[in-house]
Amino acid sequence: MSGLFYPTRRHVLGGLGAAAFASGGALAATGSLHDLPSIGMGTWITFDIGDDSAARAQRVEVLRAFFEEGGRMVDSSPMYGSAEAVMGHCLAELGTDRVVAASKVWIPAVDFGPEQMEASRSLWGIKRFDLMQVHNLLSYEGHIETLRAMKADGAVGSIGVTTSHGRRHERLAEIIAADDSLDSVQLTYNMLDRNAEARLLPMARERGRAVIVNRPFRRGALIERLEGKPLPGFAAEIGVETWPQYLLKWVISHPAVTIAIPATSSVAHMRENMAAMRGPMPDAAMRGRMLDAVRAL
Repeated sequence: MSGLFYPTRRHVLGGLGAAAFASGGALAATGSLHDLPSIGMGTWITFDIGDDSAARAQRVEVLRAFFEEGGRMVDSSPMYGSAEAVMGHCLAELGTDRVVAASKVWIPAVDFGPEQMEASRSLWGIKRFDLMQVHNLLSYEGHIETLRAMKADGAVGSIGVTTSHGRRHERLAEIIAADDSLDSVQLTYNMLDRNAEARLLPMARERGRAVIVNRPFRRGALIERLEGKPLPGFAAEIGVETWPQYLLKWVISHPAVTIAIPATSSVAHMRENMAAMRGPMPDAAMRGRMLDAVRAL
């Protein structure tokens, strides 16, 4: 599987050329988040399994499948319980050469941000984070100053901000408009949560920000809603065989979206998710048909 070609956002949309990555998983100086494969991996809940040795061994296999299917970006946070420690365990087993590591600073006291980020780096067992984000805009004004300095010093590769659950869109829009230092924004986007389409996605695209999409399945609610229902016949035209692939392909085919980061604890589901990168990508007309088909169910 590792020798297969998978389209990045730039390949899909006819933009710039092939990805360039440094050893150890870090993005090369000439690369960018836009060059990454369009499906990454989230760790919220799914990797918060503590010291359970059997569960940890199983998560190693989930991460192995992710890498084998062409995945690169893994996203986590100190907010996610033991997820970062578990990710460190997995990377110790599999190596860090393929991972593009993304985490977050999530602490009200700005002065303790560097300490928290260093703790996260140590848990992952990596040299540096490829992307560090201000989680849910918590103490954004202070943390972003720290992140700018870290990026200038080479301590992190890229910097960004996150929101989730469709919250704080007005504030995020203000930040996108005003903060030229950001490399990425992370937000919720799926067939049920489409508020970002009106303003945030166009703004991010216009300003060249990478867009990372969390909750593409709305924590499984969309999959449960569609379970047992037949796929529309036109799904075969875009290489879709299952509802999770259908939902993910709809998300990653939006012109502003760079990466979606679904989370799973299943090897089979991981491989199923990653297959959404294969085959033709829907154009605007097909995306409309896909949305109408789900609405009609």
